[in-house]
Amino acid sequence: QVQLVESGGRLVQAGGSLRLSCAASGRTFSSYAMGWFRQAPGAEREVVAAITWSGGSTYYADSVKGRFTISRDNAKNTVYLQMNSLKAEDTAVYYCAKSRSSSSYLYDEENGYDYWGQGTQVTVSS
Repeated sequence: QVQLVESGGRLVQAGGSLRLSCAASGRTFSSYAMGWFRQAPGAEREVVAAITWSGGSTYYADSVKGRFTISRDNAKNTVYLQMNSLKAEDTAVYYCAKSRSSSSYLYDEENGYDYWGQGTQVTVSS
C-alpha cells in the first residue's frame, strides 16, 4: 500500500513560481516511476510530468516544457514539481501518482498509475 500526500499549492500571480511536493509512504517508492497530473475545472485530468525511479529520465507535457521541472529524492520518499513562469492556464488541482510499472517506461496516461494523492490546488491570477 502506498499513500501520497501533495503540498505546496496556493494562489500565485502570473509569472511567479511554486514548488509542489508529494510525500510517499511505503518502502517501494524508490522502485517506481512517479507522475504529476492536473485537472482544471470542467476539464479532464492530464499528465504534466513524469520521472523514472532513478530520476534519470523525465517526460513533460508540451504545455509545460521549459517551465516546469520534476525531480525526486528517494531518500526522502518525495517527488517535486518546480513550476516557473506560471500562467493563468496552469490553474488546476495538481495530483501526484505512482506508476504501475517498475520498469523505466514513463506513462503519459492515467491508466499507467495506480495510486493517487488527494491533490493540491494551484491558482494563478492574471
